Amino acid sequence: MKYEVIIPAAGQGKRMKAGRNKLWIELEGEPIISHTLRRFSTDENCLRILLVVNSSEENDFRELIEQLELPVPIELIHGGSERQYSVKNAVDSLTEDTGIVLVHDGARPFISRELITELTKDAALHGASVLAVPVKDTIKQAGGAFITQTIERSSLWAIQTPQAFRVSLLKHAHRQAEEERFLGTDDASLLERLGMPVAITEGNYDNIKITTPEDLYFAKAILEKDKGVQHD
Repeated sequence: MKYEVIIPAAGQGKRMKAGRNKLWIELEGEPIISHTLRRFSTDENCLRILLVVNSSEENDFRELIEQLELPVPIELIHGGSERQYSVKNAVDSLTEDTGIVLVHDGARPFISRELITELTKDAALHGASVLAVPVKDTIKQAGGAFITQTIERSSLWAIQTPQAFRVSLLKHAHRQAEEERFLGTDDASLLERLGMPVAITEGNYDNIKITTPEDLYFAKAILEKDKGVQHD
């Protein structure tokens, strides 16, 4: 299933405490965003990457793209003040001829081609689907410093990206959100509020988002594990 992918890369990553865009932090000598871009550029079903960047970093990203020499076209889009607005800027440049569009966090560099394939199939069938994994920890709700209840976790999923959509549905959902000044937690939430069904495609726990300094330890461990798999 052919698709285009939107990758928001304009955030500053304050929780990383790096004093800069966390996507420039290096893993094995390369910025995090380089690893992410390669995951899609080596997929023959990826038609185009829309990389949403801060205008102040546009030249840096252009230089990086030239250095990487990836086989898939990469178009730079200027970001907005919120992630949702950044994604909409990219969505506005899509045509419905594309069919399926993915939205993926730039800081998730370990997405696999197999998961992308399953996700796009589910989105084509249902209109929208998100990657997710079952919640492993016990979840409790609290009021202040005290627990108010324990949440039954059998129905809980931790949502990841990519999230995949028929282009026409995502365009409509973003247009409605803009008109009604609604700011969602993710792109899927824009469809949910309109009563549109969103399927779940089961992901895997290696598809982490690098958000805090501690996540870098897990990222390096995953890279080492992937090396071992390739050598076997």
